[in-house]
Amino acid sequence: MIAGAIVLLIASPAFGASSSPAQSVPIPKGAPKARGSVQMSASEPKGPATTGATPAAAPDPVIPDPHRNVPAGIFASFDATQKAQAAKVSNYLSSLQTLVGNFVQVGPDGSKTKGDFYIQKPGKVRFEYDPPNPIDIIADGSSVVVRDRKLATQDIYPLSQTPLRFLLSDRIDLMKDTNVVSVTADDVFISVTIEEKQALVGTSRLMLMVGAKDGQLKQWTVTDPQGYDTTVAVYNLDPGKKVDPSLFKIDFTRYPTSPG
Repeated sequence: MIAGAIVLLIASPAFGASSSPAQSVPIPKGAPKARGSVQMSASEPKGPATTGATPAAAPDPVIPDPHRNVPAGIFASFDATQKAQAAKVSNYLSSLQTLVGNFVQVGPDGSKTKGDFYIQKPGKVRFEYDPPNPIDIIADGSSVVVRDRKLATQDIYPLSQTPLRFLLSDRIDLMKDTNVVSVTADDVFISVTIEEKQALVGTSRLMLMVGAKDGQLKQWTVTDPQGYDTTVAVYNLDPGKKVDPSLFKIDFTRYPTSPG
């Protein structure tokens, strides 16, 4: 579960300079299970549900086909409909300043974890995993730490090496600011896949999915250079809730940072 928590937010070296400490981030090695059969618990979530509304049960994340073929051409072309769909996702992401909700994560091995998340743009996020998982992930606008509450330790990485930095940008035009390799849509989702490459490491991807009808963020999938997916579905979203700035403070006294 800890490895899955790290993959959720910390990219492999493909998302940054090869000399970065993020090279030491553990990548799950186990082959993914058959993920089409993953079923999530319908237990009531805790945490930051939308005020005044009945909290929704945890959704079933849509697990991508591990054998899917995503175009890798850097000069991918898109028609007017696809450009409009990508623009819709860009406008939605750019409109957000804060976002609070619950999440369900499915790791490369099919393991499932849940928790709460808080976003304050630009660049700030906090993921709190439900017990017994002791992990918190915190970004303060420039750095990201993966904290182990049980061991009272944390590892630090540059924010520029998280694939979710696109989600945390103040404003973004996906077609101009990222390497979009796929835009698809059906009656349920609009999906935009962003690809980043590094010659010595390989290719990593981030697939963002928003609702086709409501235009709201539904889930994302991070694919590491080995081809393993970590999928996160979000729910009980509240874009208007005031977020305590102290949630994004990195404590270097109570939680010493591991060197390198």
